[in-house]
Parts: sequence; structure tokens; C-alpha cells
Amino acid sequence: MVKETTQKTPLAFYRSAGGAEPVREWLKALDLQDRAAVGQDLMRAQWRWPVGMPLCRAMGQGLWEIRTQLPSQRIARVLICQEEGVLVALHAFIKKTQKTPDDELALARRRHKELKS
Repeated sequence: MVKETTQKTPLAFYRSAGGAEPVREWLKALDLQDRAAVGQDLMRAQWRWPVGMPLCRAMGQGLWEIRTQLPSQRIARVLICQEEGVLVALHAFIKKTQKTPDDELALARRRHKELKS
């Protein structure tokens, strides 16, 4: 019998040239219960990567969104990519519309492109 070993995919936070970590800062601004819910979903993605719906959805061009229903009855999204075997949290926001806003996706794509250069 072959025993499977589950590997946790590392997670890193995007860091700007100035040293800011916008996703980490966003998380810290959430209340404790909402922060725990997002953290739990990030951890689920790490342990099960690659994972599909309902937790993760492909957004195209190498971006994925982690989908979290918050205890505060809001919806959070963390946009991530995978670079060299590491999941990178690029951008996070509270979702207020059915469709993911183009400006939120554009920001994550800019940060993703910056990682590659």
C-alpha cells in the first residue's frame, strides 16, 4: 500500500518596492472573526492546491480568487497567483457586486506582472 504525503503549498504576501504588504494590511484591518474566516480559506487552498470551486475560481491570465463568505455577512476575495511553487496573495477586497470589478482585477494583474519582471 502506497501512503500519500500531502504537501502544504507555501503562501507569501505580495510586497511592493517600498516594502508594503497590502493584503496583510487588509487582513489586519478586518475584525477577528472575518480575519479568521479568510485565513482558514487561505490555509485550505494551501493544503489542497490546486483546488476548484467553490473555494477557488480561475480568473484568467494566471490569477485565481479565493472566495470567502465572512461571518459579518459580507463577501471577501483574495486574488492569488502561483509563482515558482508558491501561492502569492496579490490583492484582497470586499466584494460588493455580482461581478468582480475590473479595477480590482487590473491591480492584481499589475502586481502579478511585477512579480514576473
